[in-house]
Amino acid sequence: MEAPLHPDFPFGPPAPTSVPSAYWVGPRHLAGDDGRLYDAVADTLAGLGWTSLTIVRGRQEPDEALEDRQVLRSTVLHISPDTLRWAQWVLPDEPFHLGDLPIAWQVSARTDPCSPLAQWSAYFTPDVPGEVLADFLAALDARDQPAVPLGGPELVLDAVTAHGWLCDIDRPGARAMDPTFASHICLGEVPPLIQDADPLALVAEADEAVLAGWQAWAEPVPGAGYLWAASFGASVPHDLVAVFAGSLSSSAPVLRQVLPESTRGRLLRALAG
Repeated sequence: MEAPLHPDFPFGPPAPTSVPSAYWVGPRHLAGDDGRLYDAVADTLAGLGWTSLTIVRGRQEPDEALEDRQVLRSTVLHISPDTLRWAQWVLPDEPFHLGDLPIAWQVSARTDPCSPLAQWSAYFTPDVPGEVLADFLAALDARDQPAVPLGGPELVLDAVTAHGWLCDIDRPGARAMDPTFASHICLGEVPPLIQDADPLALVAEADEAVLAGWQAWAEPVPGAGYLWAASFGASVPHDLVAVFAGSLSSSAPVLRQVLPESTRGRLLRALAG
């Protein structure tokens, strides 16, 4: 399953004449983001009619030319037409990390356009496949009420097991992994700093049960670091996480020019075009 389709084609910089630059690869959960996670998601949101705003924060000394201003942080914010959902490209800010990886996209939704507070947020690091995040955002956009829960956690597990993933023996109702044990999705304790409007997420004592949210990650080589990670606040509707999970575990190949160093030897690949 993991053997290359075309082992004779190297994955270094393409030769000027004979080596193609693009491949169809799988499985997609190990395919990375092709180095264009912002573009893939921004193009999807533009197609859905979302508005983009660039927020630049910097410092300018007196009498300093505008072009010499020091830009400290720059965030791109995409807002849906009804303003109930938004996505922020926060990688330049690197506000915090998941699995030692910086957050790239933060997606949020609310119930009231007059409220500045999100009902839930989800976070994605670089190398989450852009196709997966695009599918998640398209499903979010299609919802009339983006913060109202629909269905239970079984939706998420059904989405991945339908594509051959395996439920964990010890936690069959809350955890699954791909057949090579490289990628996982789990319903459990939410990491620190993951925002959620449910006040129980903030006031739970150390010895009390905490709210559970979905976490997903790829660790191709145990102990060698994560390829990507995603975290969903406790209030993210299960059906939306199921869309993410179903796209992540899909067997449909994705087009790539840039392959992750940690997984290129494990990817099935075929020349594009």
